[in-house]
Amino acid sequence: MSATATVPPPSSSSMLRRVPRLTSRARALLTAVNLHYAGVAALVVIVLYMVAHLLFLSQSLKDHNADALNQQRTLLTTARLQAQPLRGLDAKIAASTQDADLFYADRLPYAYSQVLAELGRLSQKTGVRWANAQYAQQPVLNGEYALTELHIDASVSGDYRPVVEFINNLERDKMFFVINGINLSGQQTGMVNLRIRITTYLRAPNDKEASAQAAAVTAPAPAGGRR
Repeated sequence: MSATATVPPPSSSSMLRRVPRLTSRARALLTAVNLHYAGVAALVVIVLYMVAHLLFLSQSLKDHNADALNQQRTLLTTARLQAQPLRGLDAKIAASTQDADLFYADRLPYAYSQVLAELGRLSQKTGVRWANAQYAQQPVLNGEYALTELHIDASVSGDYRPVVEFINNLERDKMFFVINGINLSGQQTGMVNLRIRITTYLRAPNDKEASAQAAAVTAPAPAGGRR
């Protein structure tokens, strides 16, 4: 018969007394470590969030500043283009006024006699006959630059080429004439008849012209002449 050695079991009472102590220590250790790591993890998350938020704000500000800068550049360019016609406006107004005064004094007649003399000169120069002229006037401006619109309706007759030359000379004449209408009858060769409607403007005479005009009106008629 073999003999078997029996190991006595540890005291159950001592084991039961040590288990709660070990469990409480492990629980306390795990709780402290977990809280530490949890706190670190939370700080890392907060830091990452703040970094991401700062990056987003920085990019947004950069894009906003770029858009605002482009918008201001566009507004500045638009303002410069709009202001371009106004540059030197005073000089342009002065030059335009001077040109208008020159046109007014140099190309507009102040008396019927000037208009009749110029039309007679053009008729004689081109060899046409000016006849049956009718005149009608209408004031269009008052004050310093008073103007009277003068409408002329007349007949012109002659060979075709001289009539064409008369019209061309009338349009190019130094005295201002506007041809409003032409009715031509006849052939391109031989005698033709032309009904022409013209407009010009009579200005107010200056002091020198008014004095000369008054002297011509009050001058005595030559002996044997008509008044």
